[in-house]
Amino acid sequence: MIAGIGVLIALFLARIRYELLMQWHWVTYALTNFSLIAVMIAGTSAKGAQRWISIAGFNVQPSEFAKIGMIITLAALLHRRTASTLEGVFRVLAITAIPWGLVFLQPDLATSLVFGAIVLGMLYWANANPGWLILMISPVVAAILFSISWPLSEPIVLFKELSFGPLGIVWSFAMAIVGWQTLPWRRFGLSAIGAWTLNILGGELGVFAWNHVLKEYQKERLTVFMNPDHDPLGAGYHLIQSRIAIGAGEIWGWGLFKGPMTQLNFVPEQHTDFIFSAVGEEFGFVGCLVVLFAFCLICFRLLHVAQTAKDNFGSLLAIGVLSMIVFQLIVNVGMTVGLAPVAGIPLPWMSYGRSAMLTNFISLGIVESVANFRQRQKYY
Repeated sequence: MIAGIGVLIALFLARIRYELLMQWHWVTYALTNFSLIAVMIAGTSAKGAQRWISIAGFNVQPSEFAKIGMIITLAALLHRRTASTLEGVFRVLAITAIPWGLVFLQPDLATSLVFGAIVLGMLYWANANPGWLILMISPVVAAILFSISWPLSEPIVLFKELSFGPLGIVWSFAMAIVGWQTLPWRRFGLSAIGAWTLNILGGELGVFAWNHVLKEYQKERLTVFMNPDHDPLGAGYHLIQSRIAIGAGEIWGWGLFKGPMTQLNFVPEQHTDFIFSAVGEEFGFVGCLVVLFAFCLICFRLLHVAQTAKDNFGSLLAIGVLSMIVFQLIVNVGMTVGLAPVAGIPLPWMSYGRSAMLTNFISLGIVESVANFRQRQKYY
């Protein structure tokens, strides 16, 4: 029913000029933040997170619709001023910080990661220096590498709460070179020193958060995908059952509604986050390829619309939606086969979820509006 409503909304939006969204982008931004604040005040809690607002008996998740709000706002900002300067990049990051922080505090780590993917994709399309984008995500990589003692048996400890992983140190110096080559403050090596310091601080904050901030279940979610057999009846249960179900499908699968793992509910959350495991078991390797091929067609279509849009605003809208879909697809499919941590990110147009389903169809409707109102090519 929600999918049918979503199709009607998409067809309706496809007939409305998308330029109207640019005139109302600050209103959209304000409504986005207001809805995220409202869910923190009067929201409904489930599974340890307060992410939903009850409206007319339905639970609405504002963080899903916030993705569209951010795409519209950032597209309008980058249309007026590209990301070719650091000032433009910092402006985008400052605007994103408020809704991102509100989503993170719910807590909704998965959606906050999607926000990051949207921002990076739109900044890249708006002519941001690729080196700047690498530096933006480098502290996160440093936080991971600082916790890895390889190739030594133990990390290098300077003080009680200050340690360095060898890979983290190498990464920090590599980012110093990137900063030296891409940042404008090259005098006295300030760009290199700044990039190096940023990664050292990011690494140390990551180690501190791992030891003192993250709870045990959060740590298990981040590490269990590397060795799910370490806790087969606990944190690793979802992943083990998902991989068994996908493997059991073999080439052609068991057939619709005939997969024993899914029909007997051995795979938890098979209608939401782990729906791809149901596809793998019931339709096999061929069915998985068909689903992935369909997603590839959608993504190539989005990229084509972005390349042929009549203005930067329309092009950035399409790229924002593309970044959102690609990131969710990679993470969701990756976590069902053990290539990514279990992050609670739904598979677009397939996972059960009213707000997510409507968000995806609204996004397509906006992009179809960009396609409908672009300049038509004439052939003679």
